[in-house]
Amino acid sequence: MTCDPSIMNRIKECLIDLDEECVLDLVEKALDTGCSATELVLGPMSEAMQEIGRLYEEGEYFIAELMDAADIFKKAMKILRPRLEEEARSRGGGGRVRIVIGTVKGDIHDIGKSLVATMLEAAGYEVIDLGVDVSPEQFVEAVKNYKPQILAMSALLTSTAKHMGEVIDLLAKEGLRDKVYVIVGGAAVTPDFAREIGADAYGGTAIDAVNIVKKLVSKDKA
Repeated sequence: MTCDPSIMNRIKECLIDLDEECVLDLVEKALDTGCSATELVLGPMSEAMQEIGRLYEEGEYFIAELMDAADIFKKAMKILRPRLEEEARSRGGGGRVRIVIGTVKGDIHDIGKSLVATMLEAAGYEVIDLGVDVSPEQFVEAVKNYKPQILAMSALLTSTAKHMGEVIDLLAKEGLRDKVYVIVGGAAVTPDFAREIGADAYGGTAIDAVNIVKKLVSKDKA
């Protein structure tokens, strides 16, 4: 059954408007009427969070609005997560790929990174979220402990993006750089910056991140 576009649009609108009751009710209704959890996350919820991020960057929304949006998003995910896991199992394959993700040292911005993590989970990958304000040493320790195929880092602030390069340098020093793909993203990051620090890829949006992971893991890097 095809998901009703009007429901999809309303979920997006309600999330942008920070209307929690509307979002949660419509998510339940969408699932009951045949929408997959994956298409809800990759569609209206992702689009709404990206629009909320834009409103914040342009000064129309503030920290309070970001926190409200994140709270609504997390509550919706409690409803969607069991379905996402079922859909991921039915697809198979993706769950064998492990991804470690986090926001770099000195940066406490969580929404973009959390959205990427959620969308990667929706695509069937195993995601280990280290949270925010993660030091280079913590990233490298996680690579040692979890042995992921992908390490994803986010930075919203220009002043903190430099730590991404420090992580890559430390991975090389520890002999781990050729064991993991490094993806970087966030408002402070550009494709040129990603190349300069030696990252394997840059993702501008959460959807980009999912597509990049698919391409990288298909190469079967040792």
